[in-house]
Amino acid sequence: MQKNWTIEDWQEAYAAGSIQPRDLLAYVASINNDDNAWIELATPEQLTPQLDNLLAQEAKDLPLYGIPFAVKDNIDVAGFHTTAGYSEPLYLADTDASVVAKLKAAGAVVIGKTNLDQFATGLVGTRSPYGAVSNSFNPDYISGGSSSGSAVGVANGVVPFALGTDTAGSGRVPAGHNNIVGLKPTKGWFSSTGLVPACRLHDVISVFSLSVDDAWQVAQIMKGYDESDDYSRVHPNTAPIAFQLGKIAIPDTLEFYGDTESEQAFEKAIAQLQTMGYEVTPMDFTAFNTLAETLYNDSWVSERAFAIDQLVERDNILPITRQIINHAERYSAIDAMSAEYDRAALSRGIQQQMSEFDALMVPTAPTIYTIDDVNADPLTKNSHMGAYTNFVNLADLSALALPNVMANDGLPRGVTFIAMAWQDEALANFGHQWQTALDVPMGTSERHYNSDNEQAQPQMSDSFVELAVVGAHLSGMPLNYQLTDRNGVLSEQTQTTATYQLFALAGAKPPAKPGLKRHSDGRSIEVEVWKIPKARFGEIVNEVPPPLGIGNVELADGRWVKSFICEEYGFEGGTDVTALGGWKAYINSQKPTV
Repeated sequence: MQKNWTIEDWQEAYAAGSIQPRDLLAYVASINNDDNAWIELATPEQLTPQLDNLLAQEAKDLPLYGIPFAVKDNIDVAGFHTTAGYSEPLYLADTDASVVAKLKAAGAVVIGKTNLDQFATGLVGTRSPYGAVSNSFNPDYISGGSSSGSAVGVANGVVPFALGTDTAGSGRVPAGHNNIVGLKPTKGWFSSTGLVPACRLHDVISVFSLSVDDAWQVAQIMKGYDESDDYSRVHPNTAPIAFQLGKIAIPDTLEFYGDTESEQAFEKAIAQLQTMGYEVTPMDFTAFNTLAETLYNDSWVSERAFAIDQLVERDNILPITRQIINHAERYSAIDAMSAEYDRAALSRGIQQQMSEFDALMVPTAPTIYTIDDVNADPLTKNSHMGAYTNFVNLADLSALALPNVMANDGLPRGVTFIAMAWQDEALANFGHQWQTALDVPMGTSERHYNSDNEQAQPQMSDSFVELAVVGAHLSGMPLNYQLTDRNGVLSEQTQTTATYQLFALAGAKPPAKPGLKRHSDGRSIEVEVWKIPKARFGEIVNEVPPPLGIGNVELADGRWVKSFICEEYGFEGGTDVTALGGWKAYINSQKPTV
């Protein structure tokens, strides 16, 4: 077993027989905790039942067979203690958190619980009775928090993925400070059952990994409605699965607190976007800043106080944690309602601004500090970390933190892309393109995503329908808007099998329409395959006029996908244009010659 393995590397090693699941016993025993990343590493007594269960099943049936992962210690794992960063265990968990149970059922193995800012209250990784978690590149610097241990465990290559949480940026800031990926899902997409809450209204469980591909694979297992979680939500399946506008927003005013390395890194990210063909536009950031400031400077802090008060006495927590939650005493129930009304108004404005763009790009953090700097001024330095993260969950947005550059000071500087709720898949597909184009090392390794880690694009979810179009719905044709208006995304340009005939239908209302007929004396016909969100597909079907309908068509590679077809009577009086090979060729043939 080697460090810095991706999920695919672990899978290949198991398939080749070079490692066995029980090798994890020695592997975990060899892990040191010099960086304070771990609160509880798995003992043989905690690992063996997981391995016995794994070995009783077929590896081919388990997509994460034998893959080790870490869990932030405010998320329950059966047989492990849960501390939430308190000085002693709050309890011994007898049940897995819902997402942990799903990952175990897929074959993954929990090898330990990771350190965090106490009760997930902090973005620095220093507020823990178990010690400050060291940055994976320079131990004098902060790792970021509150999911500090999980991020460092991934960055140092101990595990290919780990679970964190994110309320104000805890699943993104540590990713940026440690050169890894941090996937912060739309609220309610992953169940929070089994999570010790910080702000229950706005908490999410997040994923850290070396690559977007791995994060997305894990997300596909974790996702789903959970009736045991009062804040779980059903995915609407209406969001785009890829960026469509070619436009990325950035804040119109940026603050780096004097960190020129961070400023230059963000300028490089802007240049990279432009190289990739995106239009980059400054956006008025007033509402974003105003909303971000409310998280700790308004009655929202009362929710943190409530969560902690259910568990322990305030006198027994760290002074910095107590100082923060004691601010709750300033606010009344009237203040809480006022804060919610303000949040809703600011969120609506933010969403309206963002609707004109594929995403918003921000620095994951505006700067990075030494541990000593943070200890000398803990409140101010921590607040700086949340400048570009605090507003995201309050505004019900999705986000993906990505590596960007290694600065001249030897520390990474990351960027985060933020999109509307439920656009997690569009972010993941863009993230793959970003990591591929950037070709930067993964975590602390020298392995490059593009050249050394040849991974396929993230496996798409099942939230769309593949629709082959042959005529007026093709790109640039009159009815293509019916696809794009439903957030359809062009997937590929291809052909049918050589068993189809194409007709220009007689008497069709403008625009001219084709009819596709399966026939043994046919040929391959050019088509485009579009991916349509499932929840919007019915709208397209409802607009199909007779004699057309929706059926299935066989593509040249043998796949069958949904397609526009034609009733037999519709071909009467039509013109056979099969020889032209496609509808666009037919349309061009009808244009008058000059």
